[in-house]
Amino acid sequence: MDMRNGEEYLSFVTEKIRGKIEELGISIEEGERDVWRMNEYYWENYTEMDEYGYENYDNQQALLLQMSANEDQLKLRRRYVRMLSSPFFGRVDFCFEGEDAPELVYIGIGNFSEDAALTPLIYDWRAPICSLFYDFDQGEASYEAPGGTMYGEIVSKWQYKIRNGRMIYAFESDIKIDDEVLKAELGQAGETRLKNIIRTIQKEQNTIIRNTKDKIMVIQGAAGSGKTSIALHRIAYLLYHDRKNLKSSNILILSPNGIFADYISQILPELGEENIREMTFDLYAYRQLKGIVSDCEDRYDQIERELALAVNLDPVSLEAAKKAEERYLFKQSRDFMNLLEGYLIRLEDDLMNFRDVSYKGNVLTQEEILTLFYERFAEIPLLARMGMIAEYFIDAIETLKGKALSAPDREMLTEKFDGMYETTDIYRLYRRFLMETDFAFGSSTAKAAKSLSENVESTCRLSFWEEENPGFLPDVPLEKRRLRYEDVYPMLYLKYRLCQHRPDTSVRHLVVDEMQDYTWMQYVILQKMFSCKMTILGDKAQTIEPEPRDVMKFLPRILGRNIRFISMNKCYRNTVEIAGYANGMADIDQIECVQRHGAPVQDQRFDSWKEAIDAIALDLKENLLSFETAAVITLTADESKKAFEMLKDSVDQLSLLHKDSKGFRKGISVTTFYLAKGLEFERVYALLPADTSHPMLRQANYITATRAMHELKVYRLQNQAFVDANIGSEIDRNGLDG
Repeated sequence: MDMRNGEEYLSFVTEKIRGKIEELGISIEEGERDVWRMNEYYWENYTEMDEYGYENYDNQQALLLQMSANEDQLKLRRRYVRMLSSPFFGRVDFCFEGEDAPELVYIGIGNFSEDAALTPLIYDWRAPICSLFYDFDQGEASYEAPGGTMYGEIVSKWQYKIRNGRMIYAFESDIKIDDEVLKAELGQAGETRLKNIIRTIQKEQNTIIRNTKDKIMVIQGAAGSGKTSIALHRIAYLLYHDRKNLKSSNILILSPNGIFADYISQILPELGEENIREMTFDLYAYRQLKGIVSDCEDRYDQIERELALAVNLDPVSLEAAKKAEERYLFKQSRDFMNLLEGYLIRLEDDLMNFRDVSYKGNVLTQEEILTLFYERFAEIPLLARMGMIAEYFIDAIETLKGKALSAPDREMLTEKFDGMYETTDIYRLYRRFLMETDFAFGSSTAKAAKSLSENVESTCRLSFWEEENPGFLPDVPLEKRRLRYEDVYPMLYLKYRLCQHRPDTSVRHLVVDEMQDYTWMQYVILQKMFSCKMTILGDKAQTIEPEPRDVMKFLPRILGRNIRFISMNKCYRNTVEIAGYANGMADIDQIECVQRHGAPVQDQRFDSWKEAIDAIALDLKENLLSFETAAVITLTADESKKAFEMLKDSVDQLSLLHKDSKGFRKGISVTTFYLAKGLEFERVYALLPADTSHPMLRQANYITATRAMHELKVYRLQNQAFVDANIGSEIDRNGLDG
């Protein structure tokens, strides 16, 4: 067998992989029989095992070891089965310094060798030697191996396309990744999930993926630059190189929604990594507020309310939208956080009612409690401080008596100390803060609200006043407490500052996607929640806010200055025509596009929803076989529901993606622009207002356009059509529109 012949090597290595799969299958079956025999032996003999439990322990340990070995073999077998379809995609012929003949290094998604002690037949793309394939052209080259830097010369490089075990093409390439291969990969039919990019990794992308030194890496990537794929490949690389300290269960990905989490779910298993946790930051926050409130709005409720007002050109509605946006942004800002800090200082006095505590002749005086509260335990969070003083007093009593207090007595003393707080209810404390803060209502209304709240006879008037002031929290029992989104993170921040909190040490690497949609306060809370390494990525131009937010300007003040910033300005996803159209709308001129051309962007106007939907339905029917993924993208959830209902009887493979959707599949998706963020479709039908004067509408246009890989068709209607489409929306009905 000639190793230099790709076809021959494919046949050779495929047979070896098949043999290994068969061998593992036999071993797994034998392992399962061993587990069954061990279980049978245990249940037949456990009553006769030694009285000290040593034999019982040894049997259990042996059983666990066998089960773990079986699981490892199952994972290895699954990886080899995946490799059968495409065992390798590249090759680098490297002549080590001092050697006469080159070593042929075949590269694939995983490592494969006939025996652990033998040289691999296929190298995992994450192995140090494989960096030669991505980082160097022919000629002198080097790579960092565990034993030091290895020098030599690249004699040749090859690229392969193998599908279902068959060689599609093979050719020698004298550049890092041939442009024609890259364009072919980008131009092929869209997958239903994020693509594995290891066949087309560029040198600058490889630098990001293989970075193991920087604790915090922040990636600003233009739309279509592949930043999410690169971040996930980096995670796979880190897991491969730090197996002793980093497990897949130690990774947490904060994704924008459940749809996106499913969209990216397949790429890491394909790279050999599984069981990585994914969730939205909002969900993580809501879990922390459980027991303080019964329900919370999410970011999408906030967006829907703002959009409903943005498309309505009525001056009163526009002014309401402006005030709502100002209130939301201020409550997420550093200035608002500083106001909270000032409030916390005042609470140290205002919240407390100190008094002596006695227990069977033992007394802790008010003066002693004051000293402990303001001096000894001053660094303890306010609502945890009296608990520490209670423990101090109980320890003193137990030391004096020489025995432990009973559980009822400990509980009684703890309640006495906790009773010195006027309240420990975070909701009520935050409500009081809002009433004392002039911004929330204006100076005169804030004072009036406080006056009303102190007047028992004015309960009805206060209730009416609360309804008319959307920045205010009503005084209601737990089961009726529903937070507006603008108050979720300020309240969570207040909780962390008032209560004892420890960072989540189970998370050792945090991935934050769509970084531009996170506020100052959210990043402060992230810093309090996690003290681990982070990969933070996003695109400042794709924010859902009316104006772009460049988090790179303030992140060092929150996370420290030891941050590696990287900008990616090359667009791989969109055709030149689509990228030019999108960038023109957002006034972006610094993006470099891969020169892949396609159909011109169509931008048409219609008089009614029916005309626009009929045009979309007709186009979908005529071109259904020419694509695997397409999307009809609207502004709001109600519009996407309306479009779905109008299309479902005439279009096959149609699915509605909403904020509670958990899955993403091929076919035609109907969704909103903000849920489509991060996704890509071969063809996009954008159903948007003709008027884009409001900043949020301009952002919606840009985000929608950049979702399209090959074709973009924009269908525009007058704003009134969108106002009519949103009448009776859930946001209006539930009374949260303000």
